[in-house]
Amino acid sequence: MLSLGSVGAKSTKPSFVSYVTPEEIKLEKEPPKIEKHPDLLPGEVEFCCANPILKYTQDDMSQRGIFGTLFCTNFRVTFISDEKSQEETTKTFKNKLYGENDIPLMCVDHIYGVYDEKKKLITGGLVKNKYPSKMIIHCKDLRVFQFCLTFTKEEDAKKIFQGIAHHCLEERSLKCVFAFSYSGTPSPEMQRKWETILFDSPEDWTQEMKRTRANCRLVTENENFELSQRLPKYFVIPSALGDLFSYQGKGFPIWCWSHHSGCALFKASLPPVTQEDGDFQKHLDIMLNAVAHNYLYSAKTEDLSESLPTIQDIQQSYNKFKQFFLIENSTDFWLSDVKWFSSLESSGWLDIIRQCLQKAVEVVECLEKDNTNVLITEEEGTDLCCVISSLVQIMLDPYYRTLMGFQSLVQKEWVAGCHAFLDRCNHLHQKDKECHSPVFLLFLECVWQLVQQHSPAFQFSETYLTVLSDSVDVPVFSTFLFNSAHHRESVMKAESPLAQSSPLSCPTVWDWSVQFDSKAQNFFFNPLYSEKVKHEKAVRKAHKPKHQRQLSLPSTAFKPPSKKGFFKDETDSLKKILRVKRLSRWMGSPDSPAATTRGFYESWKQRPLDYHGLLLPCLDGPAVRVWMQRYLRWIPEVHIMGGGSVAVMTKLMELLSQVQDLKRVLEQRDSSQAVKLDHRPYIQHRLLSFGSSGRLSSSFPFAYSRNRSFKPIIPTGLMQSLMVTDSLASQEDEASSFVSLV
Repeated sequence: MLSLGSVGAKSTKPSFVSYVTPEEIKLEKEPPKIEKHPDLLPGEVEFCCANPILKYTQDDMSQRGIFGTLFCTNFRVTFISDEKSQEETTKTFKNKLYGENDIPLMCVDHIYGVYDEKKKLITGGLVKNKYPSKMIIHCKDLRVFQFCLTFTKEEDAKKIFQGIAHHCLEERSLKCVFAFSYSGTPSPEMQRKWETILFDSPEDWTQEMKRTRANCRLVTENENFELSQRLPKYFVIPSALGDLFSYQGKGFPIWCWSHHSGCALFKASLPPVTQEDGDFQKHLDIMLNAVAHNYLYSAKTEDLSESLPTIQDIQQSYNKFKQFFLIENSTDFWLSDVKWFSSLESSGWLDIIRQCLQKAVEVVECLEKDNTNVLITEEEGTDLCCVISSLVQIMLDPYYRTLMGFQSLVQKEWVAGCHAFLDRCNHLHQKDKECHSPVFLLFLECVWQLVQQHSPAFQFSETYLTVLSDSVDVPVFSTFLFNSAHHRESVMKAESPLAQSSPLSCPTVWDWSVQFDSKAQNFFFNPLYSEKVKHEKAVRKAHKPKHQRQLSLPSTAFKPPSKKGFFKDETDSLKKILRVKRLSRWMGSPDSPAATTRGFYESWKQRPLDYHGLLLPCLDGPAVRVWMQRYLRWIPEVHIMGGGSVAVMTKLMELLSQVQDLKRVLEQRDSSQAVKLDHRPYIQHRLLSFGSSGRLSSSFPFAYSRNRSFKPIIPTGLMQSLMVTDSLASQEDEASSFVSLV
């Protein structure tokens, strides 16, 4: 009997290992299980949860992962592992609102379900009685999450799947967005003196006109939106424009920025074309004459609807582009790597970035070289007009290359300028796809190109731009949540519990302390920024020569006199010579923008580079690159341990620290000067936070430490498809892969 029992024991043991069931696994895990719940934010409510859920890793096709609980709240989808986390102590760049395993509901892009090993896109009206064995979530920040539901009770699996699909994909009203439930306390750091200009008051616009020496008129008649609900509460127009109420809120030329010579940049929406074309042309002539009166009676116009892609083209191109970065497993990555660069180029996204930068340079040339007013137009005046006008100001005005200046620019041109963030970003999951388009992301892409080409000219870093692009889809801030100033004011007042007394208050995205502590915010600053020294500014101001164009053509000589005078005939003839032109009409001539802009760029390039002066991008092929930090930070296969930009930055910062130490020594030795303090104290903190570059990867500071290899391992099947013909090597490879699986 003993021998039979021993034989039976030997025979049953393998069968037990081979035919273990999910229920038996669950029973083994249940005794030590401790219920975990997420740390809810103020105003956050838990909707549903399920356990155990297996969260897959991206390792090849092995379906490995960790068990935990999946939750859905009114703010996020969150996964809490059953294992003890070892990552909290290693993070140097932690977000206070959401973590590595959290997905804000507004950040969900698509949800897929795997039914019988077939992947299907989930829509709001999917059959609710059947739930998938696997749920795949694609995020707008390009993270990919895969959850296995087969180990969960059928009722719990169905509940969590339906809950996530409903709250992430169904159309909803704006009042359901978490920002209206969030009750976080205002940060004391926002009460600082040095803060972002919001352009929500006449004083802000007056200050900006004074800074740029603009000769225009501030409009306050739309304070209660009596002119138009699509216009800002306050805006600036040419002084020569007449009665505003006669235009019925259509097609005002709105001032953007003034050049130091006197010319200015304006933007406008095109008035609707009716059957009476004469009225349309008459209105257009009035606009152009008002702009031309601003300086030298000259103006050039550009209809961006004709010369740049439509918002639908931008959306389609980005949809193709982002697919190459939404990697579900390493096999998918290696398969896409075969034709990686050609596929990226064929999407057209990089070409659209190039076109926008090219158009901005053309406008800069008109302002800087031709000394001419420019009016850019499109149908609504709040999409590509915002892109081009913002890029022009960054290229021409060094103030907008500082962090506070850049944030003020976004407030002025995009938020106060009534860009339709709610529709373009599809925050409410509307079915009307005609209005969806990543226009603001396109702008940030163009800015990133300038930052990576001229890093010392910018006070902010690419990490700042990456975080800003992520923050668009965090449903806590009011900055990117509305379609216009009127929309913002009406909704905030209606949703306020004290609507009779004061409107609801939500934090702005510029209060970075809501998301990051002070040490993490240090990563927003560029340590190589070439800051303008104050005493140099004073010296240059004292010996500043007059501008050559001002000496040859002083703007005051050509302003129309109040009465008929000596210069009346001369100004009339000058108006005919410098009549309004359109940039697009030059395209067929030898002096087309493409030809002249190239010469303008080459002449600028030959001059000594001034990081506080005019800044132009290089638009030649390889110069327009992929924003690696934003698009590749979640793909471990492309991470370089101890290398990449983080290694270069660490070395440069070490050298910079040594230079600063030497400067302090020299200042102490010079008895005629007082010891000067370092004007950038954050550099030391950044050096300490970097630690050893050998333990960092090229995705820093977004990478999280995991107990896995970062070495790129090409799967066996793919190696064979890539023509690895050595049979012996193939056999060894197969054997090794078999052993690793066992």
